[in-house]
Amino acid sequence: MTVTKRTFSFNRRSLVQGVAAATAGVAVASAMPRRTYGFQEPVTLTWWDYQEGPNSVALDTQFAAYEAIAGVKLERQSFAFADLKQRLLQGATAGQLPDMVMIDNPDHQAFSSLGIFADITDRLTTWGQTSNYFEGPLSSTRWQDKPYGLPDNSNCIVMWNNTQFQTETGVTPPTTWDELRSSASALTTEGRYGLALSGIRSEEGTFHFLSFLWATGADLDTFDSEGGRAALQLWVDLVKEGSMSQGVLGWTQGDVLAQFQNGQAAMMINGPWQIPTITEESPDLQWSVTVLPAQATSASVLGGENMAITASSEKLEAAWEFMAWRNDPVNLKPYLIEAGKLPSRSDLAEDAAWTGDPVLNVFIEQLKVARARAYGDKYPEISAAIQTAMQSAVSGQTDVATAAATAQAAITPLLPPA
Repeated sequence: MTVTKRTFSFNRRSLVQGVAAATAGVAVASAMPRRTYGFQEPVTLTWWDYQEGPNSVALDTQFAAYEAIAGVKLERQSFAFADLKQRLLQGATAGQLPDMVMIDNPDHQAFSSLGIFADITDRLTTWGQTSNYFEGPLSSTRWQDKPYGLPDNSNCIVMWNNTQFQTETGVTPPTTWDELRSSASALTTEGRYGLALSGIRSEEGTFHFLSFLWATGADLDTFDSEGGRAALQLWVDLVKEGSMSQGVLGWTQGDVLAQFQNGQAAMMINGPWQIPTITEESPDLQWSVTVLPAQATSASVLGGENMAITASSEKLEAAWEFMAWRNDPVNLKPYLIEAGKLPSRSDLAEDAAWTGDPVLNVFIEQLKVARARAYGDKYPEISAAIQTAMQSAVSGQTDVATAAATAQAAITPLLPPA
């Protein structure tokens, strides 16, 4: 298990100078939060997350900025992604939870249902800013119509296009499923598939498939429907026609990126977290991004993290003030830019930092229709049923109709009451 602990207690002057340099001139809100928490100063807040790399650095920068103005000491522990959920369960049993948590948004409802996160309805009502968020990210923080946190950041998946290959073949980025079929076919040559995506038996595979399911107008309660079967059939047909490798059943999103970088896939479906890698490792690659092809409607799947205050925290007021400060656009913007993340706030998404970049602007447009995997506390089991349907249909172990019916039988009793 990887655990990194960071305690912020720096010299105030050097800290402020460091934050100013890191945020590259972007203002940080300087209003002093209230400090009457009922505890002996300084207040210490503990925080758990699984961030690493630029994401971790951006958190450190933001946490340091808050310490400089708030008289609050922040203790942050970073775990390996696969370990955080287990640590939360263990901590709840032992009564040893932090004050605040950053969590993958599809897991938020499950931990809320266990009573681990605090209901912050009253504070959000007084705050009055939830209308400034995209509905997808905000919905992922709710359990039984009550809010148990706020979105931290968002992402979604779009279509990536090798523009050199498209120019050579006269193909334009597909906007519909019919165009996707024809484009993938036209772009397929010896040693190169038209399209790559992730169909692996993990949440990454579900993450990709849900965008296709929702594009048909179907949902998990109608998985075994004309729309659900059409989504499965599209993947089956792309493999049968040779436009997509059956290897997608074992590919992570990182593997998909490698196929695209190596010229073995002319188009791929992937997220904005790949931008730094492809920019650094493949500077000569000619590429563009476009929104996902639509069928009955436009759709994408929401990714990203949320933050929550634990129900056991004895410092709820201090934790809430930090959460509210983090979500002020003045403080949120430099953090998101440094981390390379997309905003969950619709008002901030209109900022030129994102709309002025032709690549990021496509992700913002796609984010407007991205949906959360907000299906209650049984979602991990639901996801497993979807993965089985994908794997069995695309591999040819079962026909599409059987795969859809089997998945529906498993999913329906796991869905939350209407």
